[in-house]
Amino acid sequence: MEIVTAHGPAEVTLDETADPSFLLVLTHGSNGGVEAADLLAVREVALSLGAAVARVMQPFRLAGRRAPGPPAKQDEAWLEIVKLLRDRFGDVPLVQGGRSNGARVACRTARDAGATGVVALAFPLHPPGKPEKSRADELRAAGAEVLVVNGDRDPFGIPDAADAAEVVVLPGERHDLNKNPAAVGATVEPWLRRWRDR
Repeated sequence: MEIVTAHGPAEVTLDETADPSFLLVLTHGSNGGVEAADLLAVREVALSLGAAVARVMQPFRLAGRRAPGPPAKQDEAWLEIVKLLRDRFGDVPLVQGGRSNGARVACRTARDAGATGVVALAFPLHPPGKPEKSRADELRAAGAEVLVVNGDRDPFGIPDAADAAEVVVLPGERHDLNKNPAAVGATVEPWLRRWRDR
C-alpha cells in the first residue's frame, strides 16, 4: 500500500492478521530495502507470534535516493506512516524497528509514536573510523525498551550495554547481518514474545 507523507510517498508491505498480538513496523537502511535478510528474519519471528508486520520503504528510497536527508524530515514522514498504521490496527502494542539508519529513525521517533519497544538491527553507533561522533544519545532517548543486535565486526561500532535495555553481539557478523539471518531471528524472538504475552 502507498502512504503519502509530507515528504513524498512511502510504500508499506503489510502482513495482516485478524487479531494481532502486537504491531511491528520495520524499515531499511540508507541504501537498502525491506527485503534485507535480517528484516525478513525478524518479520518471520513476529508473524509466528501472531503480530501484524508492516515493512516500510521510506519516501527517500522510493524516490531513488540513497541519502535519507535531514533527520527531522525523515522522522516526520515516519510518524505520519506509523499513525496511519496504528489507526488501522487499533489499540495493540506497537514495536518499531529497522536496520542501520532505520534503527536510528525507530529510536528517535519511539517516544512520539507511542512505541513500547524498539528493535535496532546493526545500530550505527558512529561513522566508520570516527568513534568520537557517537549516536548513543539516540538509543538512550528512545523512551522505550530498545533491543540492539549488532555484529562483532561492524565498522560502525557496537553500542555499550548501558545504552539500551539489551545489546546482543553476534560473532562473525558485519554491518549487513546477513551471514546467519536465523541467528538474528532467534535473538529477537524471546524479546518480541514479551510483547505478545503482555
